[in-house]
Amino acid sequence: MNTSRAAAASNAAHTRQAPEGVRRHLGALLDTYRPGIALPGAFFTDDTLYAAEVEYLFGRHWLFLASEPEIPEGGDYRTYQIGPWPIFLLRRDDGSIAAFHNTCRHRGSRILQQDTGIAGATLQCPYHRWTYDLTGRVLRCGATGESPEAQRPLASVHVKTLAGLIFVCLADEPPDDFDDMAQRMTPYLAPHGVTRARVARQVDIIEDGNWKLTIENNRECFHCEGHPELLCSLFDFFGEIDEASMSAAERAHYQRFRAAQSEAQAIWTRAALPWQVIEELAGRPTAFRTERLVLDGAGESMTPDTRVASRRLLGDLTEPRLGTLHYHTQPNAWFHFLSDHILTFATLPLERGRTLVRSTWLVHAEAEEGRDYELEKLTSVWNATNRQDAEFVAETQRGVTSPAYLPGPIAAKEYMVELFHTWYAGRLRAALAL
Repeated sequence: MNTSRAAAASNAAHTRQAPEGVRRHLGALLDTYRPGIALPGAFFTDDTLYAAEVEYLFGRHWLFLASEPEIPEGGDYRTYQIGPWPIFLLRRDDGSIAAFHNTCRHRGSRILQQDTGIAGATLQCPYHRWTYDLTGRVLRCGATGESPEAQRPLASVHVKTLAGLIFVCLADEPPDDFDDMAQRMTPYLAPHGVTRARVARQVDIIEDGNWKLTIENNRECFHCEGHPELLCSLFDFFGEIDEASMSAAERAHYQRFRAAQSEAQAIWTRAALPWQVIEELAGRPTAFRTERLVLDGAGESMTPDTRVASRRLLGDLTEPRLGTLHYHTQPNAWFHFLSDHILTFATLPLERGRTLVRSTWLVHAEAEEGRDYELEKLTSVWNATNRQDAEFVAETQRGVTSPAYLPGPIAAKEYMVELFHTWYAGRLRAALAL
């Protein structure tokens, strides 16, 4: 098969329509979803639905995988498994970032087999020694005697960067609205200097729950009383606020929040930092949300004492009291941008009931541990919060699998959960032509 026919066959396979029986099954399941009500239990237990989510959501939308500081030098790479697709990110010697399917053009072995490493000037499959340059072109065919010029290059993966954040899309034709998101988000993110940062710590947690439960848990703070470490710095006021129904103590706390918010907005304006809400978690393929939030206490960082964890602030920032810039993307990521550090969270489904949550703390590239920051102070709040969230997700997974489970109402404070449901159902229906 020649290269053009092979590419056409690959495109057809990747964009194929689901079998009619599968479409009927999934259509009937999606018809059980009711806006304003939690997802029915089958959404977390049905294997056919999970396969469709992997193919049509994770296989066709922009996914956050890493920040540029995770592959800082030419030849650095990281490998990933997204459903059935092994892929890798690679920084070339000219500083550009590429992504490829991690499968050899000879007999299919993974080429890069470690989680992270340095590739050098070429990529060599350890199985039969086929060798590629950093553009994916075949240079040598080992001892098989094949002509390198006659071989197909490595299959590339679409990759884009946003202010130092790396996104990939496995689709042949990815959603075309990424650049719009990037244009609108860059003024929010750029002052925090992701490309001038380094990784201070990265922690992987496997949550024993369906990936949707992980995202739902992130998209609300209705449960935040279970996060005492986080509530040292985070004001728990999201969505519609009914001040009339508050107790006297709650009203006093809310008024303190409003005063701190007014002061923070003045600081953000003086620093020329955008802070207005962008609320687009549904209604578009590359759905996202951002908002700069005031923090409690000293208002500086998400730490036990609410003060900066690193004395070396990010980028060219000089004001520590910048609160936290929240950024959410569908279907798999969220971020906190502070004055002294950045937190990125990337989630990937491993199985129907197991989800990877990767948390990465970034500090200024010149910040030194022990001099500018202590790792425990930097990471303790979110390490505790992540452990608590993993328990919440696992217990919810156990509960929604019960035949006795009936979905309850989505509260006003959980509006981002409902927006996630709206996006999720809409994108699956569009992909399945339902």
